[in-house]
Order: sequence, then structure tokens, then C-alpha cells
Amino acid sequence: MSRNKGFTMIELVVVIAILGILAAVALPRFIDVADDAHEASVRGVGGALASAVMLARAQWEVNRGKGIASNDDVVGFGSGNIDVNTSGWPVGIDDGNTLGSIADCQALWTNLLQGSAPTITGTAPNYVATMAGGTGQACTYTYQGQDKNDTIVYDSVLGTVVTTFKP
Repeated sequence: MSRNKGFTMIELVVVIAILGILAAVALPRFIDVADDAHEASVRGVGGALASAVMLARAQWEVNRGKGIASNDDVVGFGSGNIDVNTSGWPVGIDDGNTLGSIADCQALWTNLLQGSAPTITGTAPNYVATMAGGTGQACTYTYQGQDKNDTIVYDSVLGTVVTTFKP
């Protein structure tokens, strides 16, 4: 007498039902992981921008100590084209000592972050630059991923970089 070895239909349905329940429970966790990854990305870029701002100001201080008093084209930092205000905070490139336009914000982003900075211009940028409140004092960089509009704000008067997350 031969015995059939295998799953019965009931066993197969039960296993599929259990797998479906597990998938339904695990899916929200995977969605949260994607949101966390986007937030970590914005935090990382904000931290990189803050570090670059501090490094540019530190180089300006070093230059000042050596008697190089120019606020235009900070020698020894990046491509040597960053301009700073009277307090030493970066304000643009090759155009004076004030933060005056969105183009200045874009130039700061590209020249402070250097290398493989997230895109800020073009048809599908990672971030979009605007003047915060139109004051000419601060640049706002708005993250375009996940439709959350997380922001990185650089204040050229205080030298601060603040990252804000929208729920």
C-alpha cells in the first residue's frame, strides 16, 4: 500500500493565510524604514552643510590671523571662491559680502558641499533653494523626496544651519 506524502489543501490554505497575515503586519514597518532613510539623508546633508560653513569660517579666521583680511574669495577653502560677510560666514561666490539672491544660495550649496552634493538645480533636483522670508539673510533648501518638504535653513548672519522635518 502506498501512502501519498505531501500537503493537504487545508494545510496549504493555512500556510498561505499565515504568510498573508505576517506580510500585512510587516509592511508598515518597511514603509517606516523608507521614511527614516529619507530623514537620515536630510540630517546628513544638513550636518555636512553645517560642517562646511564652520570650516569656511575657520579658514577665514586663520587667514585673518595671518594678515589676509579679505572677505572675498577665502584662500585655502575649497576652490578659493567663497565670499564671507564681516563676521566670516559664507554668503556667496565672487560677488561681494551679502547674501542677495537664490543664485547665491545655489552657489553656496554647490561650493560649500563640493564633490557629490545633492542636486539643487535642473529638472529633478533633490533640493530647491529659496531665500528664507525674502530677507537676504538666510537660504532655505527644501528636500523634494517623499513629498514632505523637509528643510535645511542656513542663516548667514548667525552662521546657523537648522534642519526641520515636516510630518
